[in-house]
Amino acid sequence: MMHFVHMVLAIVFEVLGTSLLKYADGFTKLWPTLGTVASYAATFFFLGLALKVIPMGPAYAIWSGLGIVLITLIGLFVFGQKLDFWAVVGLGLIMAGVVVINLLSKSVPH
Repeated sequence: MMHFVHMVLAIVFEVLGTSLLKYADGFTKLWPTLGTVASYAATFFFLGLALKVIPMGPAYAIWSGLGIVLITLIGLFVFGQKLDFWAVVGLGLIMAGVVVINLLSKSVPH
């Protein structure tokens, strides 16, 4: 069960690191830049731990898919970025893929 905790932590730190990139302003601001680097280091540490149990393909699909959706929601609600219809459709398809992998695939430990 710890592999799921590691995957969640990898996703959380990836979303945090990507969000801090916006504040780092092209790496011109020290603290957001250091936060970005630290977040990505934590991301890959926890992703590496999750990969001990979860196969690489499904793990990467889950990590990147949920990261995309979460960072899009942060962009929408925190940074005021807009989504058009097709962006919403695409995000829905990404989420559907993550759900299918988690619920139906025998590649992911349950």
